[in-house]
Amino acid sequence: MMKYIKILLLLIFSIMLTSCITTKDVRYLQPSESLVIDEEGLVSYNIQEYRVTKNDIFTLNIITTPKGDAAQFYSKLNTSGGENSGNGTMSTTSTSSVGVVNGGGGRNGGNQRFYFDGIKVDSRGDIYVFGIGYIKAEGRRIEDISAEIQEKVNENFLDGKSEVRLNLDGITYYILGDIETTGLTGEKTSYTQRLNIMEALAQNGGLNRTIDRKNIMIQRKYPEGIKTARLDLTREDAMNSPYYWLQNGDMIYLNTRPKSFYGFGKDPLQTLTTGVSVLTTAMSIYLIITKL
Repeated sequence: MMKYIKILLLLIFSIMLTSCITTKDVRYLQPSESLVIDEEGLVSYNIQEYRVTKNDIFTLNIITTPKGDAAQFYSKLNTSGGENSGNGTMSTTSTSSVGVVNGGGGRNGGNQRFYFDGIKVDSRGDIYVFGIGYIKAEGRRIEDISAEIQEKVNENFLDGKSEVRLNLDGITYYILGDIETTGLTGEKTSYTQRLNIMEALAQNGGLNRTIDRKNIMIQRKYPEGIKTARLDLTREDAMNSPYYWLQNGDMIYLNTRPKSFYGFGKDPLQTLTTGVSVLTTAMSIYLIITKL
C-alpha cells in the first residue's frame, strides 16, 4: 500500500509543479528582444486610422454666430436639441445633446438618446444631414466627412464664422470572458481620442489570474469585413501591434487558462487543495477496492 501512496504523492507533486502559475504568466509587458523602438528608444504609435462602417452613429454639432438667416436655418430646421445662445455665440446640433455616460469605465445597454437622435450610417454606407443631403461615409475617415460637411456649411457663413464638430459616442468596445470575469464583461465606452488595451483593462479593474494573458483575442470591424488578431500581453512587443490600440467597435475576448479551467493554477493554495483532494479520493477508492 505504501508503494501506491508514494506513487500518488509523486504524481500529485508533479501536477502541482506543472500546474502552478509563475510570475512570467501574470506580469504585463515583460522585456522582449522583438520590441521595435526608434533611435531615441521610443515605441512608435502604431495606430490604425479608423474608417467608418455601416451602423456607426454620429453626433453633429454646428457652432455658428447667432445672427443671419443661415444661423436660424441650422438652429431651427437642422436640430432637435433647440437653440442655445450666450456670449455672442450659438451652438446648434442635428441631434439632442448627449451627456457623458461612465466616461472612465463602461455602461450597460448603450446610450439610448444617442441611438435615437444620432446620425446613422445607413445600409448604403451614407449619412443624411438635413439641409445638406446624403454624404458618403462608409470607409472614410471621420475627419474627411467632417471637412465635407464644413464645406457645405461655409456656403452659408463667412469664413471662420462656423465650425462643424462630427463625433462618435467615444470609443465603444466590448469585453467578453467567462463567469469569473463578470466584472469585466460588457459594453464599455471611453471618452478619449486614443485608447490602448492596457488602459482599457486598467479602467475595468485589470485581469485576474484565471485569464490567459498570452492569448487575448481582439476582433475588429472593417468596411470589408471582420478580422481577428491575438495579443500576448506578457511581452512588451505587443505595443508594436496595431491591435494594441483599440478602435470603436472592437471586441476583446478573454480566454481562461487551461490550468485554471481544470481547477489548478489560480493560486498555490488552491492547487494544493485540489491536489490533496485528488490524493484523498484516490486513497479512499484504493481502500474500498482492497476491502472487497
